Amino acid sequence: MSARDYIMIALAVTFYGFGFSAFILPEGVVIGGVTGLGTIVYFLTGNPYAIGATQFVVNFLLLTAAWFIVGRQFVFKTLWGVACITVVTTILPQYFPEPLVPGEPFMNIIIGSLMAGIALGIVFIHNGSTGGTDIVAAIVAKKSTTSIGRTMLYVDFFIIGSSYLIFHQIATVVYGYIVLFVVSYMVDTMININRQSVQFFIVSRKWDRIANAVNTHAHRGVTVIDGQGWYTKQSIKILLIVCKKIESVTIFRIVQSIDPHAFITQGQVNGVYGEGFDTIKAKRDQELQHVLECENEESSENTLGHS
Repeated sequence: MSARDYIMIALAVTFYGFGFSAFILPEGVVIGGVTGLGTIVYFLTGNPYAIGATQFVVNFLLLTAAWFIVGRQFVFKTLWGVACITVVTTILPQYFPEPLVPGEPFMNIIIGSLMAGIALGIVFIHNGSTGGTDIVAAIVAKKSTTSIGRTMLYVDFFIIGSSYLIFHQIATVVYGYIVLFVVSYMVDTMININRQSVQFFIVSRKWDRIANAVNTHAHRGVTVIDGQGWYTKQSIKILLIVCKKIESVTIFRIVQSIDPHAFITQGQVNGVYGEGFDTIKAKRDQELQHVLECENEESSENTLGHS
């Protein structure tokens, strides 16, 4: 991770801690993850440092197990986020004995959940983790075929549901599940926004200058396609460019600077995989892979036979 990633993770975790401490915790709601376990300990003991202490102890034990099961690279990647959330959940809850919106529990839950979800989304975007159920899920995924997302959901449901056995208040359990739903939704939204990509088709007489500028200044690849204008019956060059949505302004500025009369179309694309974008995460079909390998061998034999 870069220095920017570390800074953004620290800021995001602080934002998460504020949303949790100022809106959710004062309402007596137990959420998922290690933070939820710490909340239970906090309510049982009344110790203001219980949440941070629980974060530290549980994450230490989980990271120790992950070191041997998942690998040290995963542990190093998770340490910074764990350290930040331990500090934040130790300090901030002491400053918010009452919710910031008095007498409005549902509003507090929604506001806190939105803040927590946005914060965790930023953490994941910057290749970070806050530990807890993330570590459990990684360990389970290493040893079984259960998906990481499903494991996290099971663990969080169990933690939130167990709070009823302690406090016997169905309302707070329902609020806990609302937090889980809103946080999960916001995390997915943040990640999907970051992954949104657009596709440009650009027709210009100065296509070569535009292509060079996109390579140099936008750091994106360009595919040059041969075409023909049917009205003029002249050969033309069409530039195909795929980039992140947030980079589209840079492409427009480049084209505007070089050829204000260029013809441009921009469309949103769902899923871009390859260098500079996402990697394909679908599981391999062993039977299909075997068939393809056999076809490649037959093709190679036929080639050698003809030569």
